Amino acid sequence: MSLDCLAVPPEALATGTGIAFSVVPDAAALTRAFAASLVAEYVAAKAAGRPRVLFIVPVGPVGQYDLLAERCMAQGLPLADLTLLGMDEYLTPDGEWLDESDPRSFRGHIRRHLLERMDPALAPRVVFPHPRRLHEPAAEIAAHGGVDVCFGGVGICGHIAFNEPPEPGEVVTAEAFADRPTRVLRLARETRTINAVTAAGGALDLVPESAVTVGMREILGARKIRLFMNRPWQRGILRKMLHGPVTAAVPASLIQRHKDVAVMVTEEVTRSPMPVLA
Repeated sequence: MSLDCLAVPPEALATGTGIAFSVVPDAAALTRAFAASLVAEYVAAKAAGRPRVLFIVPVGPVGQYDLLAERCMAQGLPLADLTLLGMDEYLTPDGEWLDESDPRSFRGHIRRHLLERMDPALAPRVVFPHPRRLHEPAAEIAAHGGVDVCFGGVGICGHIAFNEPPEPGEVVTAEAFADRPTRVLRLARETRTINAVTAAGGALDLVPESAVTVGMREILGARKIRLFMNRPWQRGILRKMLHGPVTAAVPASLIQRHKDVAVMVTEEVTRSPMPVLA
């Protein structure tokens, strides 16, 4: 794979891609914009006549659910017609969901930062893929008539949800990768390492080895895709996603083929990834 895309300067990011691209000053601004987008897309879907609205949502970035709960409670905005399908969840060594009381649990995060902060009468319905009931996300999507918006972040090797790229030596076409459904998988070494740095003080042993994830099939089937990036280590993968070839080796690059994608990043993420010695 050519690495020419890594040299794309900040002012040229997304140029010629057809992908809506915006930059905000910092992580706090991105969190506010993420929360506002959740509300705006829900209101727009309802105004368009959607009786029930379905979003696929991540836990990372974090912070948007606190703001969403705060805004809905302040305005009395009911989200009872909204279902949030969590993208993924870490698994125990036995292949079960982490308990919600575990600080690493994505289900627990949304419960604490959204549901427990809202009047139950206003709160959305929240579901997650289950490792032993992998058919459920597809059934949920069919019952809603499709996914209105897939929100997400992007991992260091290009995953959206936990759709990790093929292992070295594994040959998968972009088309075959795009059709991968909800499944259980082992996390990439790169993912576990960066997650240890960002969420576990560098303690790699504390990052689970496996997860359940919605597939690229579900993500790419959404009517809209909205991605948010605020980590300095996303400078390289941002450029591969926007300007590199469409390939299973960079799962996020498949968004180049979607008709309605918007990407928002912090100013720091736009900076050059070219190496320097600190």
